Amino acid sequence: MKIINLSAGRKIYTSNVYLVTGDWNKLSDINTLIDVGRDPAILDKIDQASTGVGKKRVQKVILTHSHYDHATLLPTIKKRYNPKTFAASSTLEHVDVILKGGERLKIGDQEFEVIHTPGHSNDSICLYCKKEKILFAGDTPLVIRAKDTTYQKEFIEALEEITKKDIETIYFGHGEPLKGECKKMLLNSLENARS
Repeated sequence: MKIINLSAGRKIYTSNVYLVTGDWNKLSDINTLIDVGRDPAILDKIDQASTGVGKKRVQKVILTHSHYDHATLLPTIKKRYNPKTFAASSTLEHVDVILKGGERLKIGDQEFEVIHTPGHSNDSICLYCKKEKILFAGDTPLVIRAKDTTYQKEFIEALEEITKKDIETIYFGHGEPLKGECKKMLLNSLENARS
């Protein structure tokens, strides 16, 4: 699996936008955008990316939640590439499949589990790949350093599930990925969230 952050070097405020492809760009691999952000500069990056011969550059879009910095370009992406779109929000236009959590989705050349994580927003999700040991987190608050915030019961239950998974890299909606020490950080965050 290849992961490209299309928002690297951005000039406007936006979320990270990840283009995920298969290692070999096989016809069976699903070129997927995780979030679409709000910076039109990603369109040229998509058009220049190595996404395979004889297939759509973007076949699937998965939104980690519906906030504007993650979802603004959805109508443009839908019109330009006509991907199948997934989100846990029923209020967004241009979404084909409403996610509830627990679904298995092919992204690139791997299978991911959808985890509903209501905390940052009611429609927040994370995407977990057991084989690659990675998690796309969107804006789900996984780095909790203080004990002074109250979290919903559903979020704490979701965080408990995430801490049980073997995760080596977390790709956040903003900033750089966390590589290594993920388990320790998640367990510390869970302890703080429960307090």
